[in-house]
Amino acid sequence: MKESFACVGLFGRAAIVVALSAALPVFAQQPQPASAGTAAERIQAREPDPAQVERRLESVGTLIEKSSAARQIEASGVPEALQRHEQAKQAYLDARAAFTAGDLAKASTLLSTASMTVFQAARLAAPETVTAEKHEKDFRNKLESVKALLSAQKRIATEKSEVKGTSESTRQIESLLADAERKAAAGQLDAARTTLEQAYLLAKASVSSMRSGDTLVRSLNFASKEEEYHYEVDRNDTHQMLIKVLLEDKGGTAANPRMQEFLDSAASLRRDAEAAAGRGQFAVGIETLERATGELVKAIRSAGIYIPG
Repeated sequence: MKESFACVGLFGRAAIVVALSAALPVFAQQPQPASAGTAAERIQAREPDPAQVERRLESVGTLIEKSSAARQIEASGVPEALQRHEQAKQAYLDARAAFTAGDLAKASTLLSTASMTVFQAARLAAPETVTAEKHEKDFRNKLESVKALLSAQKRIATEKSEVKGTSESTRQIESLLADAERKAAAGQLDAARTTLEQAYLLAKASVSSMRSGDTLVRSLNFASKEEEYHYEVDRNDTHQMLIKVLLEDKGGTAANPRMQEFLDSAASLRRDAEAAAGRGQFAVGIETLERATGELVKAIRSAGIYIPG
């Protein structure tokens, strides 16, 4: 019983019924036909009820093959958990064979063994550990991506030495990366991911700002004005996401009045750009979007984050 209840958090309410029915021996509580003996004799002999055992075969089979516990075990890839799962499957097959042979007591015992072995396998699968390892791997992959983007930002900054604020932006990105790594090392992975996302968006926005409105952007050789328009949409979206992350980093507080003024202006310009694009006037949409993104840059700077441009 203690082990069954320990798994409630893993499998949810639906698994409670399975756990209890599988873990507890089931004894006859109803009289059987004369050929099977009286109810008193069956209880005295502690013989399982055939109908109950048959129902347990179905429920334990579901637990082993189709439950969230089974999916969790298979997804974990943990060798020990997978081995226990196979043992549970074998115990279940033996239980079914015993039931077919009429050995109800053996079938009941094997079903209890099968269900408890699944629970052990699920604990070995340790979903919280698997999830934590995946989050750690995702963080490291994203960290490498941001570092690569930072390298690109530095390279473009060298090419665009006349653009103001490139060094300040670089230092801020490097500081955010260092902060994210410190938080990750301290086990604060959620906070580390938030900081890393801020660094990523800042690096991406910095690169796009340095490329905006000059020959470098024009050299991207867009196939059409519509394609260039969508490029500007992506730039605008990046800046909007950066602002969202900045506000979340401050505890979800609202933008200050000055920032809100820039955001309102940017939103209005974005709507105008979308309307122009909807009419097929992509050149107008591009110019309007560039102005909208410029307002977002001002909003970001008002939050103490400097983007070159």
